[in-house]
Amino acid sequence: MKSVRAAWRRLEPVHGMIYFVPEARRRYADLGLSGRAGYFTSRSAAFGRASAELVISTFYNFNPDLVRQAVDGAWDATTPQQVLDARYAAAGEALRRAGIHELPALEDVLALTRRAAEAACDHAQGRPLFAAHAALPWPEEPVLQLWHAQTLLREFRGDGHVACLLSEGVGGLEALILHAATGDVPVDFLKASRAWPEEEWAATEEHLRTRGLLDGDSLSAEGVRLRRHIEDRTDLLSLPAYAALGDSDCERLAELAGPFGRAVVEAGLLKLG
Repeated sequence: MKSVRAAWRRLEPVHGMIYFVPEARRRYADLGLSGRAGYFTSRSAAFGRASAELVISTFYNFNPDLVRQAVDGAWDATTPQQVLDARYAAAGEALRRAGIHELPALEDVLALTRRAAEAACDHAQGRPLFAAHAALPWPEEPVLQLWHAQTLLREFRGDGHVACLLSEGVGGLEALILHAATGDVPVDFLKASRAWPEEEWAATEEHLRTRGLLDGDSLSAEGVRLRRHIEDRTDLLSLPAYAALGDSDCERLAELAGPFGRAVVEAGLLKLG
């Protein structure tokens, strides 16, 4: 499973940059979507005119009030297809800015990633965000095909991750706080982007201490164990996609994907603001 996680992590910036790049913000603004509305509508547009409640359910760890404020009325300004078109156009523009289209291993990385993404389509049950995106047509341009394939793998893994959290009795805010306690992502960023009230955040922290998952502001030994279990279980649930590659091709994808993720980072596509 180590190569599975490596293959996903190293290529994930190719997908994840869409939530940060100015190309996306500009195109959403042109459709009348400002602020958080662009994020929530663009990622949920594959559902069609997704309600706030559907977004709250499938995105899992955002403050429901934030989602309702962003989504309510958004579909009066535009259509899901217009948002999808804007998202793909922005992805292509940003990835070309990073030079992804010029990397020599593009053909090989695309072939491997697409094979895994298509294998995942045989296991869509119980994975709503993945299933919605899997129903979209494949783009024609290789760079966008790679972005689409990694988007499918990201949502496939993400839906499995939510299933793991649910099975362990870890709610959306609890998952967020446990993530913050690892130190992998700045707490201030998670608080600002998910918009939970400070008093609710503090109360949930105290509840997690009562559960023995936090020791002060850090993960307890039990918290570390639970986080590791959830991540390992998430890897296991993502295996139906990567099993199609076999061990050798999965390791090859993990090796080849490195320059793609680095190109995105070095081009500044993951910077805030």
